[in-house]
Amino acid sequence: MFDLHMHSAYSDGQNTPEEMIRAAMDRGLDCVGISDHSHTPGDDCGMTLEGTAAYRAEMAELKQKYAGKIRVLCGLERDYYSDDDLPYDYVIGSVHFVRFPDGKQVVVDWTADIQRQGVETVMGGDWYAFAEAYYELVGRVVEQTGCDIIGHFDLLSKFVEQAPLFDPAHPRYVRAWRKAADRLLKTGKPFEVNTGAMSRGYRTSPYPSEEIRNYILSKGGRLILSSDAHRKEHVGYALEKVAGEVPRAGEWLTFMKE
Repeated sequence: MFDLHMHSAYSDGQNTPEEMIRAAMDRGLDCVGISDHSHTPGDDCGMTLEGTAAYRAEMAELKQKYAGKIRVLCGLERDYYSDDDLPYDYVIGSVHFVRFPDGKQVVVDWTADIQRQGVETVMGGDWYAFAEAYYELVGRVVEQTGCDIIGHFDLLSKFVEQAPLFDPAHPRYVRAWRKAADRLLKTGKPFEVNTGAMSRGYRTSPYPSEEIRNYILSKGGRLILSSDAHRKEHVGYALEKVAGEVPRAGEWLTFMKE
């Protein structure tokens, strides 16, 4: 088993890359990929330019150090607005906030209160207008970031179990995510099944939701498991359990077989 989505102290994680790698070894993983947040102007969670260079250098050293023990990959979670176009072993493409022409932005991640405040301030409380804006970006995340993996497709629903600020079954919401999914399915890139919100206690199931996963699979799409771990204790979180519950979620990507 492998886990390709996790963060270290180079971005918003709590542990060093080596500590995350050793945690992956302890959990019996065959391959581990660190994918720290890309340098993105206006985003304090991403790596600095200096940090990006240091991250790449350290990951090159760790690949050599752990060769023969576990396969180590140097990845990146590239935000839609990132300016990092450097080569990596793989890239996860994600949308963490939505920016508007007037300079305002709404954060998709972080906390339910930050979500609520942003939608109320910028969108006049219209959650479905925000969902449409969010999924418009998500639908273009592959062409924008050149990613190999589509990150947490419905991140907007991260807090919906604890703070039901909108209805995921609302027709406007469903139309928005289906339009984005249809566009992304044409790229052939896999959608990750992300347990990060589970490990942090926000959700009882991974995202994308079961409805979205089933839609992706019905259209011939692929799924790939990831923990989105931000601390060593969460590396590989619930991946075996989810792999047994989600059809075809344990498939290996082509580059994993090389």
